[in-house]
Amino acid sequence: MSTPRTAVVTGSARGIGAEVARRLASDGMAVAVVDLDESACQGVVDDITHAGGRALAVGCDVSDEAAVAAAVERIAGELGPPTVLVNNAGIIRDNLLFKMTTDDWDAVMNVHLRGAFLMSRACQAHMVEAKHGRIVNLSSTSALGNRGQANYSAAKAGMQGFTKTLAFELGRYDVTANAIAPGFIETDMTAATAERVGMGFEEFKAAAASQIPVARTGRPEDIAHAASFFCSEGAGFVSGQVLYVAGGPRD
Repeated sequence: MSTPRTAVVTGSARGIGAEVARRLASDGMAVAVVDLDESACQGVVDDITHAGGRALAVGCDVSDEAAVAAAVERIAGELGPPTVLVNNAGIIRDNLLFKMTTDDWDAVMNVHLRGAFLMSRACQAHMVEAKHGRIVNLSSTSALGNRGQANYSAAKAGMQGFTKTLAFELGRYDVTANAIAPGFIETDMTAATAERVGMGFEEFKAAAASQIPVARTGRPEDIAHAASFFCSEGAGFVSGQVLYVAGGPRD
């Protein structure tokens, strides 16, 4: 890598985000580990620094405009201008439509879509100035529709349209934007889904694996590999794409 890059990974205190943060650090980037609770980020920061990398724990509500501006300013000052952004922060508030509250809808939209918008808008200024940038947005196979997830499915489909628009607008500055749409990944979030439907997690994983062509469920490192590619110097001619990392083809 010609010059050290600073990456911002949201929702990276655990799960997919934590693994992406560790992977980008191993790729040679300084990494801002961003999550709602700054203290929860410290474990990932310690993993990175113990391995010889540079990392910073940053507490930020990505749906809060002022908080995002302050966080990105702090990251630029302490780690360097962020030219890599992974919008991974997300929550679930699953329910069938007739039971879903307005708060359930708004909370999911605010974290996923508003959060990705605010972080991308704040970081793109640094990318445009540097004439280089990589944005990766986390979508989901739920973007294709999923029972009990009207809010989450709509948000994850929205991430794909947002990604393609960023690719159009920012391409002239050597900034790419791509989306990763994970299938079943073993995280606390999928464990919570198992609990919601009244199944043990191991049983839930086995049922999912039986429907996946590669006959296993995904792991956070599967997504981290894809993010590493999209964020790499060599991926400069790949933009506006949605990559389904789901163990098989998706329509």
